[in-house]
Amino acid sequence: MASIDWEFLTKWRDTTMRTEIFYKIIAVLTSVWTLNTGYCKDSLPTQIRHSYLVLGAKTAIIGEDENIQWEYKGGSRDGFVLPNGNVLIAWADHVEEVTRDKQTVFSYKKSPDNGEISTAQRLYNGNTLITELGSRPRLLEVNPQGTITTEVALQPETGNVHMQTRMARQLKNGNYLVPHLMAFAIKEYSPEGKIVHTLKTDLDELGGRKDENWPFTAIRLDNGNTLVSLTHGNKVVEMNLRGEVVWKADNQHVGGLFKDPCGSQRLANGNTVIGSHAANQGVSMVELTPDRKIVWTSNHPLAAGVHEFQILTTNGKPEPGIPMK
Repeated sequence: MASIDWEFLTKWRDTTMRTEIFYKIIAVLTSVWTLNTGYCKDSLPTQIRHSYLVLGAKTAIIGEDENIQWEYKGGSRDGFVLPNGNVLIAWADHVEEVTRDKQTVFSYKKSPDNGEISTAQRLYNGNTLITELGSRPRLLEVNPQGTITTEVALQPETGNVHMQTRMARQLKNGNYLVPHLMAFAIKEYSPEGKIVHTLKTDLDELGGRKDENWPFTAIRLDNGNTLVSLTHGNKVVEMNLRGEVVWKADNQHVGGLFKDPCGSQRLANGNTVIGSHAANQGVSMVELTPDRKIVWTSNHPLAAGVHEFQILTTNGKPEPGIPMK
């Protein structure tokens, strides 16, 4: 028969001692759980909060608290928040750089013989990269005074103006990376207009042309790979320079949340954010880890129908470096 521990009972009747014993028991149980699960305090998940620029049906900057920090006219296609805080925006017929108090400090209107504009990127040299679609598809560098300093004839392989190209980006080597939707190709052009490299998106492993893997946004990453949004194919892929798919996310990984993904951004932490232009309600933006785990989404009304975007901050810290978007 077990003996009665009178000393323990005496301590238990004392409120202070009872509290001390209780917390010692909790500490022991926590230690056991820690050893068995590998848990540590630093491994607790932190809720991700972003501030971000959205371009599309609406043009706005949304804060980490989901309040609207700035809003401008909608129907935008491409753009960036610049280091000086101004916002560079492309619409179908013109490009503007505007201050936060909505003063225009740079503007460019498309040539009358072309039908649309699709790209606006501020370059290292201060020029602005612009693409025009139409009977004379071309890539332009325009200086701050509005003068065209570089013109490159594009080869989209289609007369369908709206489907000729989308988000072109200048590379660090001075060349230009240009997605051509109906050509199922991302072409790298030299400033002289020569195509020096091509990545194809009608690969069998991606479903071929029947999956309508139209390249929309193509971003050259620091590792030399290229991140590509494939609109109607509802995929985002990373390809190496040989054109091999080394990473892919599709609707099987995100539960059907991809609805015509247009914009993509690779964050400094390795995560990828994808925006869906056809998501007119509900979740329109998704952030994925390299192992395709969803860690953040946006269903903000102003992000509905997002065409392009830019993640600006994460939990109060600015996204470092030149945005890979």
